[in-house]
Amino acid sequence: MADREIVCKDCGETFIFTEGEQEFFREKGFENDPVRCPSCRRAKKQRQRD
Repeated sequence: MADREIVCKDCGETFIFTEGEQEFFREKGFENDPVRCPSCRRAKKQRQRD
């Protein structure tokens, strides 16, 4: 497994999906790669809480 570059669907910025993150996602049972960068993920979670 290698680091992958992914384009965020919200802001359009490219972010790195590291090997460690990929392993974590696999351990949690997530089958899809993330579609949002970490900052957009945090912002989305915050909007859902408000």
